[in-house]
Amino acid sequence: MAQVKLKKEGENAPEHPPTNYVTTLIHIFKGNIGPGLFAMGDAFKNGGIIVGPILLVVIGVISVHCQHVLVNCSEKMRALTNGVVCADYAETVEQCFANGPVKLRTWSKMMKTIVNIFICVTQLGFCCIYIVFISTNMKQIFDAYEVDIDVHLVMVIMFVPILLTSLITNLKWLMPVSLVASICMVVGLAITIFYALKDGVPSAAERKLYTDGPHLALFFGTAIFAFEGITLVLPLRNAMRKPSDFARTMGVLNMGMTLVTFMFLFAGILGYLKWGEEVGGSLTLNLGDTILAQCVKVMVSIGVMLGYPLQFFIAIQIMLPNAIQIFHLQSRPFTGELLFRTIMVVLTLCIAELVPALGLFMSLIGALCSTALALVFPPMIELLIKRDDNKGPGVWLFTKNIVILILALMGFSTGTYESLSQIVTHFNEAQ
Repeated sequence: MAQVKLKKEGENAPEHPPTNYVTTLIHIFKGNIGPGLFAMGDAFKNGGIIVGPILLVVIGVISVHCQHVLVNCSEKMRALTNGVVCADYAETVEQCFANGPVKLRTWSKMMKTIVNIFICVTQLGFCCIYIVFISTNMKQIFDAYEVDIDVHLVMVIMFVPILLTSLITNLKWLMPVSLVASICMVVGLAITIFYALKDGVPSAAERKLYTDGPHLALFFGTAIFAFEGITLVLPLRNAMRKPSDFARTMGVLNMGMTLVTFMFLFAGILGYLKWGEEVGGSLTLNLGDTILAQCVKVMVSIGVMLGYPLQFFIAIQIMLPNAIQIFHLQSRPFTGELLFRTIMVVLTLCIAELVPALGLFMSLIGALCSTALALVFPPMIELLIKRDDNKGPGVWLFTKNIVILILALMGFSTGTYESLSQIVTHFNEAQ
């Protein structure tokens, strides 16, 4: 049997104190509540007031199911290797290939590398979108007070607080940051809801019930982007004092994602009903210029800014060991980590400066990278390891996973194509 060297249960980042149920729930909540929450109005504009909510629930259920599949596959590998546990997503995929069909075992190292690339691109893409989201909202605040400042300069100004929070190297120390971020997002959403309901909401009959294929492709990308937390699942589970609390029926994963899905539904339906085709890539962009509206934009921007280090943390975990070896920083690992984190924050800032439109970039990252991580790799590895040596996987298991893979590949191809087409159109119109 092929073996991959993995960390023992409890050895995952031993220098990091273990987290409890509430702390992990806060991380799960914040890991999925970001710009995607406030982009739900734009998503429902592309999906329709009837089709949008239905598809969002379907995508949410499938996404959470795939997160459970990932945890279950990790657990099966732990049992198979006599007490070792896959420390992260990529190691789980590697171990599943290494212990899967004989012809695929040589693919294990390559698949680990591929998954790590997808994770890093996705997480850093999230970070870029966070910067664009923050700067777009702050630019509106400056405009409201007739301060003429370029949005790119706003990004540079926001670089300093983003960098400071990104230098937090311990997941447990991020809990207060995630808590404050979650409070800011929830309060910001509550005030946004107040604004939406203040003068009444138009009838659903005035909105599109459904849309066409290209718009549904954009909806898919934004929706799968919003369920952005699959890369956090194993690191958070393995950091828990009682990992068994993570995936049980009333565990962290189910409770957190149920709340997240309801918030997405409410924000999307209300946002599209209120502002219709004029709804922005973020609901905060529709609030106007009152003092309370500006406070909401500041609050939500702070919430997103404090969510940046949690998304950043995952990519750094993957890249840091190689970076320390390449640049020969073994003698000063802590200094090397701070330097590397600074360089990567600068990189996300530079990429964000080139981002054309918030909504389109969310859809692109969602369709291109999030789809593979959330909907492609989990059913793939489940097919590899849950099989009878003579018969292969059962009919139900095979059918279920093939359906998920087909839906994922359709969303991947159509969503990526449509997002890129819209981005090219945006560039041409800007010129």
